[in-house]
Amino acid sequence: MATNPMQRKSRISFILGMLLMLLICGAIIVFLFLQLNNYQKKEKDEQQASVRVYTLNQDVSSGQVITDDMYTIFTINKNLVPSNAIGDMSIITNYSLQDKAGNSVYTKNSKLYIQIGSNEYELIQEEGSSNYYIQRNNQKEYIELNTVPLVAKIALKANTVLTREMLAKGENSFANDVRREEYNTFILPMDLTTGDYVDIRLMLPTGQNYIVVSKKEVEVPIINGAESADTIWMNVSEDEILTISSAIVDAYRIEGSKLYATKYTEAGMQQAATPTYVVSSETASLMNKDPNILKKAIDELINRYNSIGSTDIRNNYINRAVEASQNADEKYKTNMEDSIKNTQNARKQYLNSLGN
Repeated sequence: MATNPMQRKSRISFILGMLLMLLICGAIIVFLFLQLNNYQKKEKDEQQASVRVYTLNQDVSSGQVITDDMYTIFTINKNLVPSNAIGDMSIITNYSLQDKAGNSVYTKNSKLYIQIGSNEYELIQEEGSSNYYIQRNNQKEYIELNTVPLVAKIALKANTVLTREMLAKGENSFANDVRREEYNTFILPMDLTTGDYVDIRLMLPTGQNYIVVSKKEVEVPIINGAESADTIWMNVSEDEILTISSAIVDAYRIEGSKLYATKYTEAGMQQAATPTYVVSSETASLMNKDPNILKKAIDELINRYNSIGSTDIRNNYINRAVEASQNADEKYKTNMEDSIKNTQNARKQYLNSLGN
């Protein structure tokens, strides 16, 4: 059957249109395939370039103990973080281990090691138990491990990527005789707050200055919505409790003395000072003979500090102290009382300013 020219032209136009459409669809399919391929390649490259790192989710002060709830894990491009960033929690977990002698456990080539003296030993966990041992002289020697807290060496802000260089090992885990004690007889630094580390020191009228206990973390209780101006809590061992008690009695008995706390500036990096205060035989004997002497001393110290600034301080306190001691230095005592008064007033003003 013959077709007219118009039908033939229409059929050719239709076929050309279909071919053009197929070419366009093919081009689109090729473009999308290339785009998908590029996206997958880019995603693969990003995955290969990404690392998991641990960051802090809150601000941390120097010397503050780092706990599990302070960590947040992020996946980020490895070019944007330090090469020594912590990305494996086992690094932190292992770093906080040590044996009873204080020898540190560390990770090397995915294995645990411990340095004992000048020798390095691989630390092996016994199969099916939580016990660890080393091989020494071809014999299995069990190592008793304990966990020590990790503290920040320096003050760190939230979102800081953690590296092991930022962390230090704190003191050994609490002994059985550690107790949380409350004290309100120390002169406190103006800006002391919870988490700070302090030495408790005793200054005598002769100018001697003794460290009673060193590097203790303090907690300042909240009273009526504000930090206490004169009370702190500390975790102290039995011998430290007795030493502080003796220092309180000495401060009570020695007029013009000052029992006070002094802060560490970078607690995470500074070593604990060595206590220099020694309980006197006279004070120890007095405490043994009179079990109520400590309460008397505490009550007197609180009364003495709280009465500073009263109009009759010279007649009722300093003059009476001078008469009680032939070696008393009246000028020194006056200066000491003024120092205590100024310190206490400055702390109260500082705490008041925080509430405004």
